[in-house]
Amino acid sequence: MTGSEEPVLLHTAGRAAYITLNRPRALNALTHEMVARIDEALTAWESDPAVETVVLTGAGERGLCAGGDIRAVHDDARDGDGSAAAAFWRDEYRLNARIARYPKPYVALMDGIVMGGGVGLSAHGSVRVATERSRIAMPETGIGFVPDVGGTYLLSRAPGELGTHLALTGVAVGAADAVLCGLADHCVPSAALPALLADLAERPAAEALAPRLVPAPPGELAESRRWIDACYSADTVEEIVDRLAAYGDTAAKGAAETLHTKSPTALKVTLAAMRRARRLGSLEEVLDQEYRVSCAALTTLDLVEGIRAQVIDKDRAPRWSPATVGEVTDRDVERFFGDY
Repeated sequence: MTGSEEPVLLHTAGRAAYITLNRPRALNALTHEMVARIDEALTAWESDPAVETVVLTGAGERGLCAGGDIRAVHDDARDGDGSAAAAFWRDEYRLNARIARYPKPYVALMDGIVMGGGVGLSAHGSVRVATERSRIAMPETGIGFVPDVGGTYLLSRAPGELGTHLALTGVAVGAADAVLCGLADHCVPSAALPALLADLAERPAAEALAPRLVPAPPGELAESRRWIDACYSADTVEEIVDRLAAYGDTAAKGAAETLHTKSPTALKVTLAAMRRARRLGSLEEVLDQEYRVSCAALTTLDLVEGIRAQVIDKDRAPRWSPATVGEVTDRDVERFFGDY
């Protein structure tokens, strides 16, 4: 395998060490091998006095990372015993926690599409840089899955019910809304990233960033707080949908329609996971919960069906089972948390 074909490119220059996710044709979707390589690099750089800053970026023009390699998860859930997916998640979530605790500045360039596992690699970092091109999302409910990689930790700590809205609908946000929700820190023009990458080799992150910071393009969530907080504070998914549909706002009604397309089981488990995450103390505790939930999802029909519809056959017509949120029982939800 030549260097250009390696799924993760690693190099150092000056004071910085660089991680480049290098599967551009797959929008840098994250594999177990990539997780292992990143973890090994972080181990080496942690004790290397020449490395003062770690920088994460993605190859290609489309984005940092579209998420985990869900085709592999689909095949393991459908044809295997789930052990490969469980092992991937275990190591991935440990890496997410490690990034959050990393003792050196960890600069994530969140340009373009940053979803699912890409959020896990970037939004736990100490310096998170969005651009005018950023589209950041946790879209798991659309494939019969639940936000993971510490997503429920991050989103449960967003202002009001903004995180609940993002977790349930899977909607993508831009730089301003990512900063508002605690998923990013700064905005830099996409065109300035090459110079920033070079400058990070010469100067501390704060100094390299300062002259390039710009106001983020206007977001949407701040102006939507009234209906989001009013509707998503309900205790059940059914009531959330009812409130959204009845609220006198076109965007609220659109959110209700979006929820009708998602996996009913995933919606109910996601709401429960978000509410529980608020009560849990540390990121590690939330990741432990997410691991239990993710492994339970491997045994459901919706995960395989959701990935089939969105990624394999691309017919965008999943047949969820159960088909409505009203058919998903409390016991169905509790099973994901090991509560019985």
